[in-house]
Amino acid sequence: MNLERRERILNLSIELGAIRYGDFTLSSGEKSNYYFDGRLVTLHPEGSFLIANEIHEIALRLSASAIGGPTLGADPMVGATVLLSYQQGHPLAGFIVRNAPKDHGMGNQLEGIVKYGAKIIIVDDTCSTGGSLIRSVDLVENAGANVVQVITVLDRNQGGKEKLEKRGYNFTSLLLTTGNGSIEVNTNET
Repeated sequence: MNLERRERILNLSIELGAIRYGDFTLSSGEKSNYYFDGRLVTLHPEGSFLIANEIHEIALRLSASAIGGPTLGADPMVGATVLLSYQQGHPLAGFIVRNAPKDHGMGNQLEGIVKYGAKIIIVDDTCSTGGSLIRSVDLVENAGANVVQVITVLDRNQGGKEKLEKRGYNFTSLLLTTGNGSIEVNTNET
């Protein structure tokens, strides 16, 4: 974990307007008084670089060989991390989890490289109730790989982390929501 890097991710999120306050309905169907548009950060040159470095550092520590997660939130994170990992001489394979199997071609729901027995990291931009992350974990494990870590940019603290940990998965986020609804840097080590 690099505290300065995580602080810059938070400040960049604020600068880019990725954190907005108002009345929002989340993908889980729950209501929230704030919204985190992670793609504003993960698709930003500096943001994608910072996030990829955080993920790659964790991947190295866990000897992971691949990274992926639910489309659309994970897509830029996977692309940036895979590229960075190659540049740094410790390449990770990448994959994306579709919302549903394709209705043509091979009918894949996992797109990319997921090898049997591989140590996998699942990523996404946010975690609320954990539904899309759990679906991704299940698909990867059904393919015979082992999920060694789940990482999100923001943990909304709406029960997703607890669901994943109850199932035995390590979870971390770079940022987290506090009890009063503000967003801060997660200073806990993974």
